[in-house]
Amino acid sequence: MASRSATISSDAIALRFAQLKLEGRRAFVPYVTAGHPDPVRSVALLQGLEGAGADVVEVGVPFSDPLADGAVIQASSQTALEQGVRFDQVLQIISDAQLTIPVVLFSYLNPLLRGGDDALRRAAEAGAHGVLVTDLPLGADPERESWFARSPLAFIRLVAPTTPAARMAEIARTGSGFVYLISRLGVTGERGDLPPELPATAARLRAATSLPLCIGFGISRPDQARAVARLADGVVVGSAIVRAAGESVDAAIRLATSLRRAIDDA
Repeated sequence: MASRSATISSDAIALRFAQLKLEGRRAFVPYVTAGHPDPVRSVALLQGLEGAGADVVEVGVPFSDPLADGAVIQASSQTALEQGVRFDQVLQIISDAQLTIPVVLFSYLNPLLRGGDDALRRAAEAGAHGVLVTDLPLGADPERESWFARSPLAFIRLVAPTTPAARMAEIARTGSGFVYLISRLGVTGERGDLPPELPATAARLRAATSLPLCIGFGISRPDQARAVARLADGVVVGSAIVRAAGESVDAAIRLATSLRRAIDDA
């Protein structure tokens, strides 16, 4: 795997959001599971999403027990695992894609720990710029949180919609790049509508931090992406992209293109 040390920078995500702010635009942040539908098409998918206008891409590390994920992403993770995709293969996929947009490694804690003490450094060398850990709540493991904070990667923190304002601020202070607001409780997956309390939740988080705000979970259609773009600095779409990729890379790119247009129309 070729080193890309010249591009290592935890500032890449912040710089992307700063540029978008100057342009008066919102970020489109698709999620994909590395190795789904297979490693070769996974690379093509990442490259196609960049071509379709993604500003940042989240690359999921397959995991055998993804409790926070719904059926679509769980199935994609299992498909990737069955093809032998583990942490090192995820890094190879990122490296092979040679993206020019920031990459966020999206993972449960265990795969990163299995990657070794140098896992985050190697991820940066492969072309990642940030890391998001789904199962590391603030204060649960200060030693591990310090490991992430010291790494070359921006440390993206998750905030639940039920989080009190004071804790929102505390969570955001330990992160960088952007803060990810979960739009609703429960697992990932496509939903028919957006939570009615989402505008108030987003406003509460905005008041608690100066970091860019991205919103994800349950966003699958262009009209939903447009509505969320009016509340946030970035819109995260996962399950719908993954489901479409299971049909074909072209189907996922068509969906991504429609989502990009909707976000720009907000």
